[in-house]
Amino acid sequence: MAAFFALVFLLFKIGLNAKDRFGCLLACGVGIVIAVQTLLNIAVVTGSIPPTGLPLPFISSGGTSVAVFMAGVGVALSVSRHSRREKIGK
Repeated sequence: MAAFFALVFLLFKIGLNAKDRFGCLLACGVGIVIAVQTLLNIAVVTGSIPPTGLPLPFISSGGTSVAVFMAGVGVALSVSRHSRREKIGK
């Protein structure tokens, strides 16, 4: 759970440091999707809510789910790299 919290925190930090609104919304959106799916999966495992069928991000076996989450984090890292390059160049 700490790893997911750290990942979501870093995605929001990337979003807030983005140089444009699109990058901010993109990185924060990926963070929100990962946070919601993680919280729903934890709630299902603890028995708080009935099973929903959502996979745990990066862990549950499902090729499409893992590929989509990896692509989302990759795009967020691209936003981070692009905004960092602008800060270094100035």
